[in-house]
Amino acid sequence: MPTKISRRDLLKSFATLPVVGGLFYKALQKEQHNKQLQKSLSKIIKIDFNSINHATHSESSGKKIRLGIIGYGSRGKMIMNSAGFLHPDDISIFKQSFQENNKDKRYEELMQTEKLNIEFNGICDIYDPHAEFGIIAGNNSEKLTDKSKLQPIKRYKTYKELIAAKDIDAVIIATPDHWHAPMIIEAAKHGKHVYSEKCMTRTLEETFAVRNSVLNSKITFQLGHQNRQFDSYNLAAKLIKEKKILGDISLIQTNTNRNTPWGAWIYPIPEIASRKNIDWEQFIGSTNFSEFSLEKFFRWRLWWDYGTGLTGDMLTHEYDCINQVMEIGIPDTVMSSGGIYYHKDGREVPDVFNALMEYKDQDLTLMYSASLASGKYRPRTLMGTDGSMELSNGFTVSVDDHSQKYSKEIEQGIIDTSNPVYSYVPGAEKVDAITSASTKYFAKRGLTYTYRNGKQHDTTYLHLKEWLDAIRLGTQPSCNIDRGFEEAITAHMATISYREGKKVYWNKDKEQLTMNN
Repeated sequence: MPTKISRRDLLKSFATLPVVGGLFYKALQKEQHNKQLQKSLSKIIKIDFNSINHATHSESSGKKIRLGIIGYGSRGKMIMNSAGFLHPDDISIFKQSFQENNKDKRYEELMQTEKLNIEFNGICDIYDPHAEFGIIAGNNSEKLTDKSKLQPIKRYKTYKELIAAKDIDAVIIATPDHWHAPMIIEAAKHGKHVYSEKCMTRTLEETFAVRNSVLNSKITFQLGHQNRQFDSYNLAAKLIKEKKILGDISLIQTNTNRNTPWGAWIYPIPEIASRKNIDWEQFIGSTNFSEFSLEKFFRWRLWWDYGTGLTGDMLTHEYDCINQVMEIGIPDTVMSSGGIYYHKDGREVPDVFNALMEYKDQDLTLMYSASLASGKYRPRTLMGTDGSMELSNGFTVSVDDHSQKYSKEIEQGIIDTSNPVYSYVPGAEKVDAITSASTKYFAKRGLTYTYRNGKQHDTTYLHLKEWLDAIRLGTQPSCNIDRGFEEAITAHMATISYREGKKVYWNKDKEQLTMNN
């Protein structure tokens, strides 16, 4: 029976422990302040936390970038808000919410973040009320010191007219999935930088066309996986890749669970919406003809002609997180299954979905499963020979009972394998400020806020800033066209496997996809 060691004695014993083994110091209690945890961990495993955090204090310099936004629905509005351009009604809501609840930091955060040195010169949306609302937001920023210099934002009826405008340097694409590829290709042709929402493309063929158009241009491309800015993921990547704290990882499980109308893409349909204020012909574009439908227009994710289902909407977030942490790339094979088990509302895309992705050269399997009829929270879990990591807005590390690397510490009773031995929870004291079900879900998945130097930051703002800085500096952002290509190919492999009922194979040398008979 090992003798229990006091905290002071165990701290002294760090000098005799292996560098990484010290990470699993049992006495790092959960209630310790995050800064103390970082300080202790940095001494033990010699990671400079400052090197993980991106700069958040320097003023964006260089030439002002003139932007156009295509699509001002829910996501387009969020992006413009993150950039500091809000409708006066939203600003009033933020102010009032802060006055009533000082834990709601949205207005404070808006005013404290640096200016991005941008202006919106154009907007294109085929639903008139969205365009009109966006025009007001584009002309209104609490961060502008001299609003008299702001030119009125112009509305364009088509995306091609906006992209061709001489006073627009870069475009933000926040449209339904079936319009991503045509718009990215058109922007690249005109030399306009692109920030596009995911999934990057709707089809496999479009993925190659988009990559070629971007690589054959001089534009800076960023795919909208704002999780790339989440510090927990950046730290997890360092611990796994540089410190090998989990040993050999052979199995990863990641998931999506949602159980609300919003989570199942049953978005509200405005009472004022009609054939008179929607350009339906432009919406359907080159997809299969369909009679005018408010449901298809506002709930487009439910149909394959316009959306990419769970693979393009949610699997891509989960995949990109793992690709960020482990750089796994495109899988060798994918086998998918699922169906429409609960939401029998005429949709085409599944509401329960599973995908098994194999990486033969890496001796690794990635499992993804999703349900839109259960809100049961399931963390991402990375499983290795020496330990496992549950990764969400923070992460916990547990040591495996049969770890060879830490067998001595287990035998000595220094490591207790029955409980997580390390927990990293950035900004834990501020989590209560998150109130809505949707925000809580995305916050848990690392898609809303991150914490740097003790302050809360909007990940979309940071992702936009990284793109804008890359434009000015001529560098590559973190979710560039190569990462976008990997994401899109992986998502399409999963979709094709589901729709064809066959296992899908990727030939990385020929860049070809095949299926079994």
